[in-house]
Amino acid sequence: MLSLSLAKKLKTAGLNWTPAKNDLFAIPDRGLDDTVFVISDMTILVREMSGHLAVQFHGAAEWALDHILVTEVVWLPTEGQLRELLEQRLIGEPEPILSLISTTDGYRCQIQFHGNTLTFEAFGASEAYGLALLHILEEAGKENLAHV
Repeated sequence: MLSLSLAKKLKTAGLNWTPAKNDLFAIPDRGLDDTVFVISDMTILVREMSGHLAVQFHGAAEWALDHILVTEVVWLPTEGQLRELLEQRLIGEPEPILSLISTTDGYRCQIQFHGNTLTFEAFGASEAYGLALLHILEEAGKENLAHV
């Protein structure tokens, strides 16, 4: 699973999220950092409230939290979601490469981006994919600033 710290960096770098059923998320800085929430049809729903998306909690009487804005939570994309996000951002590369290799220390994600072969290593596959995606998002942010 993707770490909360890397998920926060991805959010800051511009990773957008449209909540969907079975998505994982965390509520940082409220004493719930170690709790992973799942959007489901039963207890956690996404609703529009006053023009903003909010996550609503149902059937959890012990919590003093009935809803929270989506902008206040952090999406924890799964390994498959991260791979899909990377694939989308590599479309148009002259020689798109995306590989994940198991190593003795964890995983190595390799991508071909702007003509360079880049390698990202981490203990988990999600972290390796996440680091590669973070690089791409940060580069896109730099390019956007250069055009302003």
